[in-house]
Amino acid sequence: MKKSRAEAFSDGVFAVAATVLVFNLVDPNVTGTHGLGTALLQEWPSYAAYFISFSTIVVIWVNHHGIIDAIGRFDRVLLFLNGLLLLTVAVIPFPTRLLAHYLQAGHDQTAAAVVYGLVMSSMSLAFSIFNLYARRYRVKMVPLDWVGFSLGLGLWPLATITAFFNVTLALTLYAFVVLFYIALPITRERRTMAASSGAGRPLRLTHGDASTAEARGGDLGEDA
Repeated sequence: MKKSRAEAFSDGVFAVAATVLVFNLVDPNVTGTHGLGTALLQEWPSYAAYFISFSTIVVIWVNHHGIIDAIGRFDRVLLFLNGLLLLTVAVIPFPTRLLAHYLQAGHDQTAAAVVYGLVMSSMSLAFSIFNLYARRYRVKMVPLDWVGFSLGLGLWPLATITAFFNVTLALTLYAFVVLFYIALPITRERRTMAASSGAGRPLRLTHGDASTAEARGGDLGEDA
């Protein structure tokens, strides 16, 4: 199968999952003496869950694009592994709604936070398997950073375990994981540009350099 077909299908799943998240943001029910402003503030769990989940999907999409751009072709096994990853991405709106609802309801927050973490951990594992298998088809092979790879696999499960003891800390860790993997590839890309400049090369990255930097930029279980 051509890479373009697999990438187009994947982009469609990412887009639908990200779009469905917005349906968790509902018009607050304004009753009694509480005004709209107060009602909107009380909906903060929905906003927090939306931010974390949407940002996570964006991070996955960016790194997924980097991997596909760095490989020469797909085989049947890689297509199914890609489908497994997309399965975990498509289900993200469900635990997002659970988390937002029960945080606001004031009960069963632990169960909701654990379910959210389990889904994200499954996504991280699926991405790691996809990435490891895809490495055999890289046009330009780069070393696997086992420290970064292990970190990517461990952060979501660690946050999930934390939810059993402290939901607030677990939510903080969920947000940290996303922010960390937004900052990491940006930092590495700038280092690549600085190294190229120091070696007397133009500051502008070539397409191959950009693809390599992006693919190595770190993700929720890639060769970070």
